[in-house]
Amino acid sequence: MLLIIGAAVVLASVLGGYVLHGGNLAVLWQPTEVLIIFGAAVGAFVIANPMHTVKKVCQGVLGQLTGSPFNKSFYVDLLSLMYEIFDKSRKQGVMAIEEDIDNPESSQIFSRYPAIMKSKDLLAFITDYLRIISSGNMATHELEGMMENEIDSRQHELEEPSHAVHKVADALPGLGIVAAVLGIVITMNFLSEGPERIGLSVAAALVGTFLGIFMGYGFVGPVSMAMEHSAKYELKAYECVKSSIVATLSGQAPQMAIEFGRKALPTDKRPGFQELNDHVRSK
Repeated sequence: MLLIIGAAVVLASVLGGYVLHGGNLAVLWQPTEVLIIFGAAVGAFVIANPMHTVKKVCQGVLGQLTGSPFNKSFYVDLLSLMYEIFDKSRKQGVMAIEEDIDNPESSQIFSRYPAIMKSKDLLAFITDYLRIISSGNMATHELEGMMENEIDSRQHELEEPSHAVHKVADALPGLGIVAAVLGIVITMNFLSEGPERIGLSVAAALVGTFLGIFMGYGFVGPVSMAMEHSAKYELKAYECVKSSIVATLSGQAPQMAIEFGRKALPTDKRPGFQELNDHVRSK
């Protein structure tokens, strides 16, 4: 939603100001310039990135239209899930959660949190480390170090699509200049046709520079930043799980363990203590 609002403001400001200043919108429509700039940008993007990054970028751009699933409601469900697992383990023993870990799809606990189930990577992160805990063969500091290493690796993977889009944004002004230079080359053929024909050709060439700069700084660059913010919100879910698991391994009660996880969340999406407590009790 914010992506649409922001795009509308950018278009209204730039094109509206252009028209109010006496500009003609029809002059800005230069299909060949668009083909040169964006065709080259897409081609360079495909050359520079592996296929899995290309797919992640497509998913990430679409995700900006629908909104990030890693919101306050998601974090509340995540902490509630961790509480239920810890509580069951504390009351019935660590072995009691093995079936839930091995088959989360059929688990009564996990099935109550469909948003968590949809996040396959996060679900695997949770079940893998709970499985290690149930084996009882690793010290707390060793497990924490392993989790931190995986989170670091996950951070690189989550930020890779936004970095790829940002590089495209950096390249667009240069590709706009390429289109403009080609337009000037074409203009050289019209030197004998009078100033009006030359002026139209030069204007068309300059549109290439405009489009490259406008799309790079007005749309593609901001989208890459939005994707980076979404990646950070997802990464916070992993840090929340890590803090909760480390706390429970240190002997903290389930309610206090998820409080450690709650404190790892970003303040703008973090549930309040009483809000989380009420949600856990309702579950």
